[in-house]
Amino acid sequence: MEHLKSILFIDIETVPMAEYYNGLTEPMQKEWNRKAKLIKNAAEGRDEPSALFEDRAGVFSEFAKVVVIGIGYLAEKGGKWVMRLKSLAHEDEKILLTQFLEIIDHFSSRYKDFRFCGHNIKEFDIPFLCRRLLINGLPLPSSMNVSGKKPWEVNHIDTMEMWRFGDYKNFTSLSLLAAVFGIPSPKEDIDGSMVAGVFYKEKDLPRIAKYCMQDVYTSAKVYLRLSNITDIQPEAEYVA
Repeated sequence: MEHLKSILFIDIETVPMAEYYNGLTEPMQKEWNRKAKLIKNAAEGRDEPSALFEDRAGVFSEFAKVVVIGIGYLAEKGGKWVMRLKSLAHEDEKILLTQFLEIIDHFSSRYKDFRFCGHNIKEFDIPFLCRRLLINGLPLPSSMNVSGKKPWEVNHIDTMEMWRFGDYKNFTSLSLLAAVFGIPSPKEDIDGSMVAGVFYKEKDLPRIAKYCMQDVYTSAKVYLRLSNITDIQPEAEYVA
């Protein structure tokens, strides 16, 4: 089970780069207007570019930023396994990403087979982080840069991909997998759709960080079940 120690479980929380559409520069407003034409949200009656920005911009790396990165890793302590959890949270994205790079450097130097793991990280978290690193003028770690690599050369572990077994028709949420496997999940007081409001209106970054760490912990337990490792039930241990 030593290979479990070299896995870094991650999850990110993102928000629009500005609270409102009017907070964008004129060039970025024009670019969002183009993007908005490709987004259909008429069912809710919020299909104007400004309304769509508030609702949808947080998932597009060109129009959003990372505010929290949750990380976790498995370790042995006193003859049992624990899940050490830590959240990186900052309003300044460049500072946040710099802190994340320092952790990646530590893990990659400690473990030659270092890998990331998370839910839907191949399609969202890793690409989003890579783009935001470049936008902030920061280097791309070799462990994250998948440009030019063939799919089988990318060694990130994605629990959603593991669950698909080659079936790409549907998206399966982390919460659904946890429920399917009977994995108890801490009661969450917010969900992904509320993160921007908590960040901009409530200005409660610690609340978002706590929510993010819950997802990291859950994704690790889901990974263990998908790997048919049933004799490890890690307890959460929060690291300052």
